Order: sequence, then structure tokens, then C-alpha cells
Amino acid sequence: MGSNETFIHPSAVVHPKARLGSGVYIGPSVVIGSKVSIQKNTRVDAFVYIEGATEIGEDCHFFPYSTIGTEPQDISYKGEESFVKIGDRNVFREFMTVHRGTVKGGGKTLIGDDNYFMAYSHIAHDCFVGNKTVFNHGATIGGHCYVGNFAQVGALSGMHQFCRIGKYAFTGGYSVITQDVLSFCRVAGSRPPFFYGLNAIGLRRQGFSRERIRAIKGMFKLIFYSELNTSQAVEKILREYPQGKDRDEIIQFIKSSKRGIIKKVSEE
Repeated sequence: MGSNETFIHPSAVVHPKARLGSGVYIGPSVVIGSKVSIQKNTRVDAFVYIEGATEIGEDCHFFPYSTIGTEPQDISYKGEESFVKIGDRNVFREFMTVHRGTVKGGGKTLIGDDNYFMAYSHIAHDCFVGNKTVFNHGATIGGHCYVGNFAQVGALSGMHQFCRIGKYAFTGGYSVITQDVLSFCRVAGSRPPFFYGLNAIGLRRQGFSRERIRAIKGMFKLIFYSELNTSQAVEKILREYPQGKDRDEIIQFIKSSKRGIIKKVSEE
């Protein structure tokens, strides 16, 4: 097959109204619905099922048995039009699932670029997933959740509806996330989950300088380790730290939190 050719295996069922870009590969026994759009050089392996108003970007790879764009698991859903939009260079491993949005949640499930979704992970209705995230094996997020850029969601973790995981944050395996996970931090566990400090290894891997990491650590000391409540810690950060993208990310994330952030500090 030439790089610009679109290949459809004879056993695949592709609706004639589906839109396939150049270089798209459709494997054996794949099912593609009428409202699906797949941009160039995306590969869809055997037994993948994609339906609904689903828009998929370039250079994505769907491994066998992944299911994309099906109806939301919401008992209030009555067949209304809703969408999934997926960016470029995403990898969806075996049995991974993505559901369409609901009218009450805005109608869209959105996934950015360069994400890696391991086997059995799940993105529920009306979720937003940014860029360059990693969802480890079996990671599951409920409806209306938010996962920021460069975040990692631990294996077999569960994320409650309407929760958020901030940029560069890390959640450990088997965690139960019932409140927001502040950007740049590590959280793990359940009943309740604990804060385990700065995601220093992840930040270094992403090229954060020592100065940036030191500044974030200083802000975290005020938020998590001082006797100040969250509002007092925010006010002190605003007074003592110069304006910058890391400070602004932390402040805005806290101020926009509706469920509160996970603050219980591990004693380990």
C-alpha cells in the first residue's frame, strides 16, 4: 500500500458516508459508522468499533477491540446528537473505550494530541483530556472529568465524576480520585487518597529547571504543609511569588475547583 492510499480490508464494514483521509488503514472486521471522520495516516486495527459523530485526527493508532464514540453511559441520555473529537498522534490500546458527550454536559468528549491510552482504560462522556497524557492499564475516568497536559493516571485507578487532574500531575495505581488533583503533584491511594509531594521526577523529565521546581516546592509548602488554610495560602503565594505561568496555573486551578483539592498529606 502506498503512503497516500486508503486501505479497507474486505471484511470491514465501513458506511459509505464515513469520511476517510489519505493513508488511512482499516483492518479486518472493523466497523465504521456513517458519521465518523478519520484523517490521514490513522491506523484502525482488527475488530475496532467506531460510531457516532466521531472526528479523529491524523496519525492515530487504534489497537484491536477498542471502542470509540458509542453512546454515553448516562441513564438520562435519550439518543440526542453528541460528539467525540480526537486530535492527532493518539494511541488507543486494546479494549480502550471513549464515549460521546451528553446534552447536559455540553455534548462533547474532547481528546487532544499525543496521548497514550493503555489497555482497558476508559474516557467517559463529556470529558476533556489534554495533550501528552498517559492513562495506564485500566485507568477509568467518570463523566465530566478533566485531565490536563502531561498528566499520568495510574493503573486501575478510578476518577469520580466532575473531578480534575491538573497539568504535570501524577496519580498512583489503584487510586480513587474523589477531589481535584493539583497540578504538578503526586497523589495515590484511596479512603482517602493522599498527597505525596511534588511530581519532581516527571517535571525533570519535561525539562523543568531547578529554579522552577524550587519555586513550585515553595508554593506547595504553603498549601500543604503550613498551618494556613487554602485561601490563606493562596493569598500568601500571590504576595510572595512573582507572576508566572506555574504560579498562575496553581492559583487558577485552586480558585476554579468545585470539589476542592486533595490535601491530606501522606506520613510516609
